[in-house]
Amino acid sequence: MRQTRRTAIATVLLTATALASATACSSGSTAQGSSDQGTFTFWDPYPQFDASSDWGKRVASCGTPAGVTVKRTALDTTDLGNKALLAAQQGDSPDVMLVDNPVVSTLVEAGILTKMSDLGVDTSSVQQNIIGAGTIDGAAYGLPIGANTLALYYNKSVLDAAGVDPASVTNWDSLNAALAKVKAAGKKGITFSAIGTEEGSFQFLPWFWGAGGDLTHLNGSGGVDALSLWKGWVADGYAPNDVLSNTQTTSWQEFATGQYAFGENGTWQLANAAKAGFPYGVITIPAKDGGPAPAPTGGEFVTVPVQKDTARYAVTKQIVSCLTNAANLLGTDTALSYIAPTQAVQAQQTRADSALTPWVSAVAAARGRTSNGLGVKYPVISQQMWTAVQGALSGSQGPQAALAAAQNAAANHQG
Repeated sequence: MRQTRRTAIATVLLTATALASATACSSGSTAQGSSDQGTFTFWDPYPQFDASSDWGKRVASCGTPAGVTVKRTALDTTDLGNKALLAAQQGDSPDVMLVDNPVVSTLVEAGILTKMSDLGVDTSSVQQNIIGAGTIDGAAYGLPIGANTLALYYNKSVLDAAGVDPASVTNWDSLNAALAKVKAAGKKGITFSAIGTEEGSFQFLPWFWGAGGDLTHLNGSGGVDALSLWKGWVADGYAPNDVLSNTQTTSWQEFATGQYAFGENGTWQLANAAKAGFPYGVITIPAKDGGPAPAPTGGEFVTVPVQKDTARYAVTKQIVSCLTNAANLLGTDTALSYIAPTQAVQAQQTRADSALTPWVSAVAAARGRTSNGLGVKYPVISQQMWTAVQGALSGSQGPQAALAAAQNAAANHQG
């Protein structure tokens, strides 16, 4: 391996752990690549699914048409990114990897992923805002198997008691008016995660972007407006003080008590919502002046690491195509509570379950966290953003001062 590539991998490895998904899994296992011509290695971030699961069976079945065995290894999201970099350094990369979308730019920076166009894989059917998280300098380095994002769950009983029609919530003013009515009716307003991790940034981004915020200028007016909104909710008692320590899981648990009107959370809570014991609905997060706010995309990309033996790519392409064809996408996205990355499969999803319609709208408005050229700059920006949120909501700084400090720190870190 050329020294320049080794250096790039070593440099990128230092920041890889900051790119853990906001919905990452929590356990892992040992992973190794393979040069066996009859065995193709596949890594994914789903240790919760064993070989007998629908996902495990689907991965294994994708080797059959090519006459090979697909050896699957499941890893924690963060471990997968780190091990991918180490495996490349050692010349032992797997044939196919399913990685959290912000990790793609890190692996591209290290020079260890193959362009989809070089493999002859067609990406034209994928929604541009979804594939954007895996597109660097105009080239796609993977195919998304699906996307999840954020929206507002609402408790219909709480809103009915407060005289609030959820359809009336179309911008920040109408949302604030609804929260005021809910509080006056003796119920609780809204819960979300503002924890000092990527989860906090993930949940703040729809409000930040929905006010016109720009991640390269954290202290612009849009960012200040969004942070002022959140701070006002806590100060007025519309949101609990524990949003500062809430993860997306504990925030959901608060909403599931049945006391809150709204809960900001993701598609991955749909199964829990069905078991909540009260009537619920979903609306897209409103932008400041109306319309759906862009929420960040979550989800994984099927990627192909660079191989010394380029003859393996022909079979690898067949495996990638099998995993991402329309028939398999529908089954996979249903199992993972994902919205499909193509409009054709989304239409199948909403025909089967009309409750997914607001989620399709939310995904259509969503953005990749590393899109628009941010790439590996995003983790630095995100850390400063969640630090600013923590400072403002705790009362140690005002929104303007907190975001000014965040912008200064992010700019200094990036030189």
